Amino acid sequence: MFLLMSMEELARAQRPEGRLEERLLPLVGQGDPEAFEVLYRSTEKAVYALALSILRNPHDAEDIVQETYLKVRAAAHLYVPQGKPLAWLFTITKNLCRDLLRGQSRTEAAPDGAEDDLRFSYVSDPTDRLVLEAALKALGEEERQVVLLHAASGLKHREIARDLGLPLSTVLSRYSRALKKLQRYLTEEGVHL
Repeated sequence: MFLLMSMEELARAQRPEGRLEERLLPLVGQGDPEAFEVLYRSTEKAVYALALSILRNPHDAEDIVQETYLKVRAAAHLYVPQGKPLAWLFTITKNLCRDLLRGQSRTEAAPDGAEDDLRFSYVSDPTDRLVLEAALKALGEEERQVVLLHAASGLKHREIARDLGLPLSTVLSRYSRALKKLQRYLTEEGVHL
């Protein structure tokens, strides 16, 4: 029997401080479409930012987001509450990204300028586009994760630390180091923000 909740109750399952309520996953596991929608809407930006930080390709990241939610829908009934549902989604996302990277040939040529314009066509602000391109080129995976999770999905540093299983000081130092690298990279490229 499905545990029935109103859309208002489901919306409240997303806590004000941005933490995902664990009671949402059993509902998803039972096939509740409203619970799945709330889960998706409250986490898709963070999942996309993580996938993009690993893959450095917006199209591949979008594919991984879709695969992540397919896996979540199929395996939500197996989720064991540990107080970190977003970390569980991140683990699924990271594993899918690594599987994709293992399967891809890394001998592909880097895209030329025209393809770069197409790849980032969904970013309308030119400054945001420059920063995104710089983040994907100049930063290491760990730094990209922190920057994109903070900037693209709006997670606070404390939330990023909790969901990635890192100390807050590590997240803050990666963020600070990443911003300095981005500033240096953009200055070398002749871009002044």
